[in-house]
Amino acid sequence: MFRMWCKLFDDRGHLIKDTVIKNPDSDLNRTRKIFAAIHDACYEFDLAEPIWLDSNVSEFQRHSKVRFTKDNFVEDIEFAYMEIEVIDED
Repeated sequence: MFRMWCKLFDDRGHLIKDTVIKNPDSDLNRTRKIFAAIHDACYEFDLAEPIWLDSNVSEFQRHSKVRFTKDNFVEDIEFAYMEIEVIDED
């Protein structure tokens, strides 16, 4: 099962809110599962989805983990950054 951990942090690096999004759909490829999980997490956090910059793509490709800061969001955010991390891929 695919699982992604989505976390919101404040300016001091303290965890504010988190959720684990699961996707058991074996018909979807990894990329579609990632974008579906981000969509679900943003819905749960009541946020617009972040914009992927080139630096986000390369960081995620290397570590299966990435941070989205205020530069990644169209609207103002009330946290310092959102971090996503793939924690399980079966």
